[in-house]
Amino acid sequence: MNKIEHIGIAVKNLEAGNSLYEKLLGVPHYKIEEVASEGVRTSFFKTGPNKIELLEATNDDSAIAKFIEKKGEGIHHIAFAVENIVEEMERLKKEGFIILNEKPKKGADNKLVAFIHPKTAGGVLIELCQEINN
Repeated sequence: MNKIEHIGIAVKNLEAGNSLYEKLLGVPHYKIEEVASEGVRTSFFKTGPNKIELLEATNDDSAIAKFIEKKGEGIHHIAFAVENIVEEMERLKKEGFIILNEKPKKGADNKLVAFIHPKTAGGVLIELCQEINN
């Protein structure tokens, strides 16, 4: 894993979240994107080398809707940048981590993503991110 790619924060309302984080970080969001397959709309902020992803559910069955219902708004996941997501998934499986998806899938911000189950990662949902080369 190369670095923290971003921190994902679940919000009930993306517009309200954008307003809050614009004030907090002193910069506007640079992108809003919907990932229909995950039932989520995302908004990204960048300040220095750091990125924050706000996540709003687009349907009641999405993972974000369930997370907010159970735990409320707040930190949802920590994402790490990787060079080769398939190799990293295999390495982590061999180390005993449970990977939530069998193959990488297209995520927001031009990334391939995979998730590690929180019960095998100290209670934290971990996302692996690999830049998609165009």
